[in-house]
Amino acid sequence: MVSDDSDTTIHAPPRRLTIEHVAAEAGVSVATVSRALRGLPNVTPSTRERVRAVADRLNYHPDPAATRLAAGRTGTVTLAIPSLFGWYFSTVIAGAEAVCADAGLEFQVIAVSTPTHRDRLLDESRRLERRTDALILVDVTIEPEQVASLERRGVGLATIGSNVVGHPSVCIDDELVGQIAAEHLLALGHRRIGVIGGRPEGPMSFDVPEARWRGFSRELAAADVAVDHECNVNGNFSLDGGYEAMTQLLRAPSRPTAVFAMSDEMAFGALMACNEHSLRVGTDISLIGVDDHEFSRVVDLTTVRQPVADHGSVVARLLVAALRKSARHAGDPGEPVVGASDEHDEPVRPAVSLVERSSTGSISCT
Repeated sequence: MVSDDSDTTIHAPPRRLTIEHVAAEAGVSVATVSRALRGLPNVTPSTRERVRAVADRLNYHPDPAATRLAAGRTGTVTLAIPSLFGWYFSTVIAGAEAVCADAGLEFQVIAVSTPTHRDRLLDESRRLERRTDALILVDVTIEPEQVASLERRGVGLATIGSNVVGHPSVCIDDELVGQIAAEHLLALGHRRIGVIGGRPEGPMSFDVPEARWRGFSRELAAADVAVDHECNVNGNFSLDGGYEAMTQLLRAPSRPTAVFAMSDEMAFGALMACNEHSLRVGTDISLIGVDDHEFSRVVDLTTVRQPVADHGSVVARLLVAALRKSARHAGDPGEPVVGASDEHDEPVRPAVSLVERSSTGSISCT
């Protein structure tokens, strides 16, 4: 933007509108915009009307030129996740799928729950490059030699929950998540604090619970609060696991006055256990989760918010941009279409923040 002494401003030409612009203007998620404009279910009539009105006013249309990013390519993006169930994964999928639909790309989801499944998917003999232009891995680890193989075959790669240098990656600062939870509970006077975390069942492990525990325990140590490792109970990142873990904590000889559940779904299970023990959450015991699940507002759960839908949409937008860029510079059809780039040496780290509700309060129990 350039201005002279007469305050006349010259604006650069506007960039092409994207689905994110419509979502921001309508005050909904990109997934909701995608469903509303395509006539899909699970959108209220009033929301659908508002989204369409915003799209008309902004003169927004999906980019038809992106239907095929390069001649001879598949026009498909594949997202791989450890499980087809769970709020976190479904929300990430919705965000990524909406952006791919906006770019005119087909979108498919597959479950990769074990290293064997992952290795089979990435084995060169299975010719993944014939079925997809790019792969998004959500909480699925990948070996360096497998990354190199995808690059040789021209398959784009992006990750959520881990960082692969040279490729689009989105992951929050999970140590900060633990730190925020600890700071909040300590400020309320709690010193005997339980943790519901642990790894989900299955061999596709990820570092999220360990990172959140590191941030949490470090903050407790800085406040000279003893860290009781026996109070760190595996909740399997599920509602049932949260219920069982909280039941175990409540039966301990020295019951905690507060509990940090490393996901809202585990916190919901913990709430059920507290209700069964006739405990008033926020008064008799405090409980904080992570995510800001839609249901968290219903049960008034204090939580550390992360923009889960944005994880999917942001990484998909970065991946689509990388595919377009590589397609413009690709030579003969045998040349890799997309590879590692210095632009993606550092992951995108969405902000996390405390959302304080009534499930946490000042210590009042002994």
